[in-house]
Amino acid sequence: MSKNWQAELAEGFATVHELFGYLGLAAAFSPEAAQRFPFRVPRAYALRMRPGDPHDPLLRQVLPIEEELASHHGFVSDPVGDRHALKAPGLLHKYRGRALLITTGACAIHCRYCFRREFPYAESQFTPQREKKALDYLAVDTELSEIILSGGDPLLLSDARLAHLIGQLAAIPHLRRLRIHTRVPLVLPSRMEGRLLEILSGHRLQTVVVIHANHPRELGGDVGGALAGMRDAGMTLLNQAVLLRQVNDSVQTLCDLSECLFDHGVLPYYLHLLDRVRGTAHFEVSEAEALELHEALRRRLPGYLVPRLVREIEGQPYKQAVS
Repeated sequence: MSKNWQAELAEGFATVHELFGYLGLAAAFSPEAAQRFPFRVPRAYALRMRPGDPHDPLLRQVLPIEEELASHHGFVSDPVGDRHALKAPGLLHKYRGRALLITTGACAIHCRYCFRREFPYAESQFTPQREKKALDYLAVDTELSEIILSGGDPLLLSDARLAHLIGQLAAIPHLRRLRIHTRVPLVLPSRMEGRLLEILSGHRLQTVVVIHANHPRELGGDVGGALAGMRDAGMTLLNQAVLLRQVNDSVQTLCDLSECLFDHGVLPYYLHLLDRVRGTAHFEVSEAEALELHEALRRRLPGYLVPRLVREIEGQPYKQAVS
């Protein structure tokens, strides 16, 4: 892919008006919601939206609407207890055997359902001193076998920054796996070029990449080539979707998503109930509806294409199965 990914990122849609002009839309949106949680959409992602359709499921994931401003019981700023799990600036340790680094607050796309939309990234921004504290923590805890890079989106770090960080992690002898959670291969596939693939695969750790696709159309355009490059570089590819009202809350959409993922060499892994962060109640699908959808998936798909239906509960030692 020849286009410079930084240039493509900079040329993305920074306002709803720009995106609506591109899509030929005059739909309603909330400028106040867009101020509370800023708007950003890469053009590569907008290409997969249906022009003239205000109900497009890809558009719905990024569109700031009035419902975000409503207050709902149980919807809070930190629904999964990230702040309580901070062991050092930028380092979360919730579950035995694995820890997570908040590598950056930057994302290529701003998803309105994001459970970290109120996370205090400035307080966890990696400085050399903070990075050393996090790495020292990881080096001391010999029960850790997996390190997770998250954010924001870790693949928005520069090649040099990623190479340095991964090199530091690979030097910790008890770590075995590097797991990366990212939307970049879906929303900015031009980022997945040769040098980045070398960095992600050119070390002793096993690399697992969890993409976050919620709808089968997110796998269109140049995404297939990006995923193929990752597979060819030896990475294990998994998908973690969020069940979202009017995005993927139908049996057919979820079946199509699993089939499309597997066509691209990605294994459906988790289907998450919504993390109840403030401003996202309009996305919520009830547990009863989720169970019906999941049962229908089990009836229509082979077991390896049925993602596990889970929720995250603060203080629990692992993701909780919904059954």
